[in-house]
Amino acid sequence: MRRWNVLPLLILALFFVVASLPFRAHAIEPGEALEDAGLEARARDIGRQLRCLVCQNQSIDDSDAPLARDLRRLVRKRLVAGDTDRDAIAYIHARYGDFVLLRPPVDERTWLLWFGPAAALFVTLLFLLWRLRRPRAISPVEALSVEDAARADVLLGDGGDEP
Repeated sequence: MRRWNVLPLLILALFFVVASLPFRAHAIEPGEALEDAGLEARARDIGRQLRCLVCQNQSIDDSDAPLARDLRRLVRKRLVAGDTDRDAIAYIHARYGDFVLLRPPVDERTWLLWFGPAAALFVTLLFLLWRLRRPRAISPVEALSVEDAARADVLLGDGGDEP
């Protein structure tokens, strides 16, 4: 009986665990960070809620784009001036609209964004159920003539000669 060496399996398992961890590359430059740790934490939290208008799939906290850098600086400037988190977000939202928010508000303008994918999935499921439950169309088959039936029997080996 062969004995397995457990160490390579443990190393491989550890590799897969570490590889699956989400590593976030924060784009904050050293000169951007605020000295007050509380304000910096608030700025980072706000930065994760705002979309980079250049990258569109990243928050301004994660993006290296110049506009994201400017928005990060603007958020920090507003917080140093005494704005609350909500005020800082509202200020940027007023300038750039709903698109700057990674989680836009649910209202009549964004219903399609919020509920469109679920509605499309529901309609697709209904269509699939309808297609699966619908009876299959059976094409009408003409009756065989006596000669054709006899010929088919001969070709298929059902000529009646064998028991």
